[in-house]
Amino acid sequence: MAPKAMPRSKLKRSARNYRDNPASKAKKNAAQRKRNKTTANKNYRAELNRARRKDGNYGKGGKDYSHTSKGSLVREDPSTNRARNRSKK
Repeated sequence: MAPKAMPRSKLKRSARNYRDNPASKAKKNAAQRKRNKTTANKNYRAELNRARRKDGNYGKGGKDYSHTSKGSLVREDPSTNRARNRSKK
């Protein structure tokens, strides 16, 4: 079951924009679906999944793997990994 929708007053700017403009949200989702289908993106996800499987962590929570600027894989806390390219709170 999906969580209850947050009140508009508690949403950040982009979330408010997408809630108010369904056409804009549909356009963004279409672009994201297209991006996720690319071979490069599939290979990127597959590499990270392979590393988690090899480590015995796949599907059990725990740490994420991420790519460093040099291209190697490192384990790190999921909140650190997922916070890297989002707005700072």
